[in-house]
Amino acid sequence: MTVSYAQIDRRQDQFHSWGPYGLLLVSTVLSLASHELIESPAQWYAGGALVAAAIGLQLRLGPRHGPRTPSRGGAVVYTLRWAVSFGLTWINPFFAFYASTGYFDSDELIASRRGQRLGLCAHAVAIAGSQAGGFPFHSWVQWVLFGVMFIVNSTLLMMVGHFAKQEEQRSRDRAVTITELERTNTALQQALDENAALHAQLLVQAREAGVADERRRLAAEIHDTIAQGLTGIIAQLQVVANAPDLDVARTHLARASDLARHSLGEARRSVHNLAPVALENAGLPEALKKTVAEWGEQTGVRAEFTVTGPSEQLHEEVAATLLRIVQEALSNAARHARATRLGVTLSFAGDEVLLDIRDDGQGFDPRAVPARTHAGGFGLDGMRARAERIAGSLTVESEPGHGTALSARVPLVRHD
Repeated sequence: MTVSYAQIDRRQDQFHSWGPYGLLLVSTVLSLASHELIESPAQWYAGGALVAAAIGLQLRLGPRHGPRTPSRGGAVVYTLRWAVSFGLTWINPFFAFYASTGYFDSDELIASRRGQRLGLCAHAVAIAGSQAGGFPFHSWVQWVLFGVMFIVNSTLLMMVGHFAKQEEQRSRDRAVTITELERTNTALQQALDENAALHAQLLVQAREAGVADERRRLAAEIHDTIAQGLTGIIAQLQVVANAPDLDVARTHLARASDLARHSLGEARRSVHNLAPVALENAGLPEALKKTVAEWGEQTGVRAEFTVTGPSEQLHEEVAATLLRIVQEALSNAARHARATRLGVTLSFAGDEVLLDIRDDGQGFDPRAVPARTHAGGFGLDGMRARAERIAGSLTVESEPGHGTALSARVPLVRHD
């Protein structure tokens, strides 16, 4: 059964409060039972008076409620109690039981270490005298026994005191350790709470970042599919509006219809977050070849596609990124370049894939390109962002009147 510290303290208080009365009662009963040891009526009267004095001193101390604080008054009571117990032991040796009371509370009544040791030795004298046969001594044998018993009692007191000090020091150390553990646990709990709050904050930030990235991705997908398709349709319809005869109008209407169907397929595919339609049944080289050829037919510009190096089956994200870059570059060239020739080269070079797009159009100053607006396309910034998203890069070389060259370099990540 587990005993709490509060129960131990309560029992100690009970012992210190009522123990002296019990020891005095035991001593009195034994003394009455051995009344032949009391030689004269004067000793009977003196014993009764000393018992009453012992009761009065104990009442003066009062009940114990926690460890007492040493004081001068407590030292006086301790000294008087020793004198009473010594007198009672002189009258009858059985009062040594009551004299042992001084062993239990010297540290609570006497402030100085020296006074405590003197008090313990004084009570050892009374108890050793009782063990030697009682005062006064009538033979040298009793004196020898008294000396031996005094040494034994003093040694026992020293050992008990030493062990008590060690236990007290261990208790203090345990109290310090418990305090440190509580402080450490508090700090650890605070750290855990802070980590939990930080984790929650990081989750929110990651969720927000994911939402923002998904918005950018969808915006780019819409731009590269629906917006470019609508741009092509508008261009074809503009040609139809100025067509000189019905056959030319029908041809451009058919192209506009094909662009609309193609854009619809891209839109549906983007909604499902899959690869571009052009990559569904073909690899990147075939998709780029078809895209460049269709762009050339729509714009009337001579467009060529070339593959160098051993062709690899690329990861769908890498293939889709390179295809989108080419589509954006072709869209920009159709709107702004006024080129007569355009070439797209896909190169497999070891651990990298290079994509070069060159035209002989009017060119531009890359440093003077205006910032993207909500009404405009993704342009160079969008292509560069796409390349960087897969740890690649995009460089642009252009000069007014001397055409434009775009070069994308991305890691070669093979299809799983």
